[in-house]
Amino acid sequence: MKKVLVLAEVRDGQLRNVSLEALAAAKTIAAGGEVVAGVFGAEAQALAAALGQHGASTVYTANHEALAAYTPDAYAQAVVQLIELANPDAVVMGHTSIGRDVAPRVAARLGFGLVSDVTALDEGPLFTRPIYAGKAFQQRKFVDGKTFVTIRPNNIKPGEADASKTATVVPVDLEIKALRTIVKEVVRKTSGKVDLSEAKVVIAGGRGVKSADGFKPLYELAEVLGAAVGASRGACDADYCDYSMQIGQTGKVVTPDLYIACGISGAIQHLAGMSSSKVIVAINKDPEAPIFQIADYGIVGDLFEVVPLLTAELKKVLV
Repeated sequence: MKKVLVLAEVRDGQLRNVSLEALAAAKTIAAGGEVVAGVFGAEAQALAAALGQHGASTVYTANHEALAAYTPDAYAQAVVQLIELANPDAVVMGHTSIGRDVAPRVAARLGFGLVSDVTALDEGPLFTRPIYAGKAFQQRKFVDGKTFVTIRPNNIKPGEADASKTATVVPVDLEIKALRTIVKEVVRKTSGKVDLSEAKVVIAGGRGVKSADGFKPLYELAEVLGAAVGASRGACDADYCDYSMQIGQTGKVVTPDLYIACGISGAIQHLAGMSSSKVIVAINKDPEAPIFQIADYGIVGDLFEVVPLLTAELKKVLV
C-alpha cells in the first residue's frame, strides 16, 4: 500500500476534470493506501470538499500571490514544498500544459522516476502510454523508488462523488522566492466555451474550410453538441484560425468521445493529436483522403453542404 499525492488544477475557479481523473488513477496506484491532494489558489479552501468526495483523505491548500497565475519557478517551488510535507510514494497530476512543464522539473529535482502522458493503468501499477506519435504503446512499471505520473485528459474515468466523504483540510504556508518571471496579465485565446483538451466532443476544421468564415458552420454544429472547435495545422498556417486551436503533434492532444473532422486530409502529424478519440467521423470531398483510414464513420461530400444538414438534423433531436 502506498501514499499518493494528487496535484489538482484549477481553471476559472473550478477544478479541472482531469484532476478528478487523477484521483481515480491515484486510488489504483495506492492499492488500498492513502490518497491525498494538494490545490493552490484563492479558491483552494472552497474546492477541498469536492476533492474529499472523490477520494482524498487529506487536502493541502495553499494561497500565495505568486501562484495566482502559472509560472514555472513559482509552481516548481510550491510543488516541491508540498511533496516534502506530504512525503508521498507517488505524485499524480494531469498531462496538461502545466503538468507537462512542472512534472519533469520537480521529478528531476527530487530524484523521482517519471512516466508521462499515461492513458491507462492496471494493478501493479502498470502504466500504458503512447509512443512514436501514437503508432505504438509502451507499458512501464516502477519496481523501486518514488514516481511522478501525468495522465492524459479524458482517458481514465473519474469516480463518482460520495457526499458522505470529507477530507481533512490542512492549510500550508509556502515560501516562494527568487522568481525570474512574474505574470502581470493573462490574455486567453480559446476555441469557444468548452476547453479543447477536456472536451467530450470536438469539431475540427482543416484547409477544406477555405477561410476564417468557413469555420462558422463548425461553430454552429459545436453549439448544438456542446462541443469545442479545433483545427489542423494547415488551417492555422493558412491564417483561418488562431494557433490555440491547433490539434496535432505540435499542438494539443485530444481524446474526446466524438471527433468530427471537417475538411481535414489526415496528415500523420494531425493524427498524432486525435487518433485516440473514441469515435471518429470524417467529412471530406476526397474519397482517398487518409483520414478515412482511421475514421469509424466517413462522409464523402462538401463540408459546407454536409455540416449544415447535420446541424439541422441534430437540432431536431437535441434542441
